[in-house]
Amino acid sequence: MLEGLHGPAARMAMRMLVRMAHIWGARELLDISQAHIDSTIYIGEATLEYAERLAQLGARVRVPTTLNVSGVDEHHWQEWATPAGWAHNAARQMAAYQGMGCQPTWTCAPYQVAPRPRLGEQIAWGESSAIVFANSVLGARTERYPDLLDICCAITGRAPAAGLHLEHRRAGQILLVLQDIPASLQQSDSFYPVLGFILGRLALDRIPVLDGFSIKPGEDQLKALGAAAASSGGVALYHIVGTTPEAPDRQAAFQGNLPQKIYPVTLEDLRQSWRALNAADGEDLDLVVLGSPHFSLAEFQRLAPLLHGKQRHPSTRFLVTSSRAVVHLAEKAGLLEDLRSFGGQITVDTCILAAPMLPPEIRRLMTNSGKFAYYSPGLLGTQVVYGSLEECVLSAQAGRVARQEAVWQG
Repeated sequence: MLEGLHGPAARMAMRMLVRMAHIWGARELLDISQAHIDSTIYIGEATLEYAERLAQLGARVRVPTTLNVSGVDEHHWQEWATPAGWAHNAARQMAAYQGMGCQPTWTCAPYQVAPRPRLGEQIAWGESSAIVFANSVLGARTERYPDLLDICCAITGRAPAAGLHLEHRRAGQILLVLQDIPASLQQSDSFYPVLGFILGRLALDRIPVLDGFSIKPGEDQLKALGAAAASSGGVALYHIVGTTPEAPDRQAAFQGNLPQKIYPVTLEDLRQSWRALNAADGEDLDLVVLGSPHFSLAEFQRLAPLLHGKQRHPSTRFLVTSSRAVVHLAEKAGLLEDLRSFGGQITVDTCILAAPMLPPEIRRLMTNSGKFAYYSPGLLGTQVVYGSLEECVLSAQAGRVARQEAVWQG
């Protein structure tokens, strides 16, 4: 490939990959079985030029390759404030990646719509929440692949043998122990993004091990935990003793090593983080947004009965972001009728963090997503309120922030 025998696109990709391998200290490359590309998000002329140059050079991916969210919802962008020029360029970038043979999944949660990598499988995934899910929940092996490099792995079918690809680099480093956290709170979906915020701030880019759970979290709860931890910190892999595949017990999670540090997590620690995300109680609300990472079919199933027979407040928009594949399944299952009757909207292929879609009058939003809650003030310039799925629906009805706080009282 470096000699150009496989064409100019493969040569360009391999040159970049070899350079990064040296920077990471890798002595060799390894084969990957699949890739997930974060470079799909249009953020300006440079990302578009990069994608179109690869496509014009004849780039083709060598492994099954899914695509992260794009910079535009091709079906609904005109319902929002997305500039037409932006939408046009983002669509060009989407076309370039599809032309390389990538699957048009357009989701930050590829594990919801495509065959999942297995335990120990070597992959090259971009997008922080997808990376932490693949490593932690599935036990696959990927490093934190940045934009522009992820597609090089897909084109070459190779990745540097470094970091989380290697067994000894996956051992836990710090220990977080839940102390007297009520089972009722652990069962609540709103618990996991709050715990994820704490996890990210304590771990930064270290590998945390969590212990002390009295229940076994579900997949969407683990998704929410990892997404928040990858936002407030740089967590790419976590272990939960007795739950995640590489942590049947504490000894296995640490690969026989001792933790560098032990952190107790108390109910008061959680309350403080929850309060910090809820500083706008009772105030008017412009938007309720759900789905970061993208809403799953199971989440649509939980949402539908909460919306049945209800109507949103005229001054509060209600938005769910998901993938086109999951929305199709939800439609077939009859799960979108109540959402439409409620006055809600759906955005596919992208999200509010990746596309300039919000009008300037949206200044305060509420979400059940830890990732949205963390990034929205900086990326969107909005005030943010965090709440459970039920609280988000109640607030959209009232047009003001409404809460049910009993689960946090212990």
